[in-house]
Amino acid sequence: MKGQATGSQRPLLQPRPWFQSGRFLALLLLLLVVYTYGWRVTKIDLPALGKGTEFVRPFIVDLVRPDVLTRETRSQEVQVGLSIDPAVAPEDVPVPPGGPTLTVSTRTARVGSEVRVSGGIFRPNTAGLLLWQNRIGNRQQVATFRTDAQGAFTAVILVPQVFQGPDVGAQGAAQRLIARVTWPVGPLRLSKTLLLVGEKIVETVFLALMGTTLAVFAAVPLSFLGARNLMTKNPLGTMIYYLTRTFFNIMRSIEPLILAIIFSVWVGLGPFAGVMALALHSIAALGKLYSEQIESIDPGPIEAVTATGASPLQVIRYAVVPQIVPPYIAFTIYRWDVNVRLSTVLGFVGGGGIGFILQQYINLLQYRQAATAVWAITLVVMAMDYSSAVIRERVV
Repeated sequence: MKGQATGSQRPLLQPRPWFQSGRFLALLLLLLVVYTYGWRVTKIDLPALGKGTEFVRPFIVDLVRPDVLTRETRSQEVQVGLSIDPAVAPEDVPVPPGGPTLTVSTRTARVGSEVRVSGGIFRPNTAGLLLWQNRIGNRQQVATFRTDAQGAFTAVILVPQVFQGPDVGAQGAAQRLIARVTWPVGPLRLSKTLLLVGEKIVETVFLALMGTTLAVFAAVPLSFLGARNLMTKNPLGTMIYYLTRTFFNIMRSIEPLILAIIFSVWVGLGPFAGVMALALHSIAALGKLYSEQIESIDPGPIEAVTATGASPLQVIRYAVVPQIVPPYIAFTIYRWDVNVRLSTVLGFVGGGGIGFILQQYINLLQYRQAATAVWAITLVVMAMDYSSAVIRERVV
């Protein structure tokens, strides 16, 4: 009988592996749908990374050779008048006697046509540029060249599409071709770019310092009003607590960049607008960190001081403050570090600091100068990050 009972028992079913469960498959399908939609919404185009390499290459190349040291330069320049309209005679530009010469295969050429250019009596074995200048003085580079041992060169250019201007009429067809040779002389010295970048990076650091300092003066008292363990003991305190927390949440949700735009309109372009934007955003950020630190303190000292009949201010003075000073210092230094990084971006919208001149360098395609600013930002952020880490380690 025992043998029959044992033989008639059904084998226990083994649980299915987690990756074969219906819940996991449903989650996998959901993630597939989410990421497929996200890919479409964000218009991710990986081949564009390769196609756009030629546009970013000049900046990447100049990133490793920033404009730090320079030398005095001398140059030679000569111009010749041309026309892009057969009905308009080219301008006769006087050439100084004994100076370099510039000749072209034709002085009247349509846009897109080729023109052969020859020059002579330039400085031997020196690099130069060919610049096209329209009637209103705008210049664009059309070719580069290098003179030979006799100071001569030849080049072929394509006549570019130029802006003639509606206010110059047919005379807008009159153009100029400029050949310029430049070479360095004298000893190496600090470049003007480096001096300007140094001035602006110092402004950036102190912009962040002043914004953080102003924020601390406001965030410290507000942090006590935003601490649940101190304020929610009566209806009035609870209402103040929620109002303070709401203020922190609203101000933290507004990006400093938006605040900088508002203050740039309010007080004008410059570092003051950046200071106010950083200060207002830092009040909310530090207030939240400070208040949460108060909420996590040891309640024992508070109960002990309260039992002696101390007033609320005395409880804060003798039971709360000694526990929060070290983390407050650490949070403040960390926020200064963060504000140095933020102040760089604020300069793009007129908030002062190095971001303002960095934007100008990029817009003017001055990539070596932009590289100088980028390296200055990198070095200062690295130094600030290391310094703040050491200080936080010692005070906490």
